[in-house]
Amino acid sequence: MLKELFKNIDNPLLNIYFTAGYPHLESMSEILLGLEEAGVDMVEIGIPYSDPLSDGTTIQNSSAIAIKNGINTNLIFDQLAKCPSSIPKILMGYFNAVYIYGIETFCKKCKENSIVGVILPDLPIDIYQEKYKELFEEHGISFIFLITPETSESRIRYIDECSTSFIYAVSSSSTTGNNTNIKSSEEYLSRLKKMKLNNPLMVGFNISNKEDFNFVASYASGGIIGSAFIKHIAGSENLKLDTKTFIKSIREKK
Repeated sequence: MLKELFKNIDNPLLNIYFTAGYPHLESMSEILLGLEEAGVDMVEIGIPYSDPLSDGTTIQNSSAIAIKNGINTNLIFDQLAKCPSSIPKILMGYFNAVYIYGIETFCKKCKENSIVGVILPDLPIDIYQEKYKELFEEHGISFIFLITPETSESRIRYIDECSTSFIYAVSSSSTTGNNTNIKSSEEYLSRLKKMKLNNPLMVGFNISNKEDFNFVASYASGGIIGSAFIKHIAGSENLKLDTKTFIKSIREKK
């Protein structure tokens, strides 16, 4: 499904990240339905983890609140099963949590709940290729790899060979939501565009508004927004409405 999404796209693709179990334990359904009705192209659902290496303060805090709310991997799958949203869904987490849960069980649950992609940034690509690729592909799950401004061209091309849907281009070497000006990544994004990779690129980290989104879309197939959305729904009394309002602020034309 993810590969189909990138074929003949007329507009930049928008992927929204949110943390499962945040701001409330049962928030997922409202958020997903709001995102779908607002026309978001795909969503990235974060599995809260106590030591999220690549996440900034906003997502770390949302994970801490979600864990305190009582979220866990089983509950995430239970909530996905009850939500009628058909929007393409990606799970983002950390390998240790998936390993403890059981990798084969995790893959089966993903397939049962129409998860089309998984991001595990701390699972090295070579170990994935050697030990887990067959299992993920058997369950129809696209494994999404990350690249950064420090990733060498040879490594990027290797990742391109191993990818099956899109490549997640991290806009800076910092954590998410650290207020780095996205335009500081222009040289890096321009370099990626000139490489003419086989797989499309989605840019994430430090995209906060429509201007940021349009900027990255000029170099890639679209953008991924997480921290700015999580800040927007903090304390929301109408998650579905506030979700749609945020998407409108990103996509509405003047």
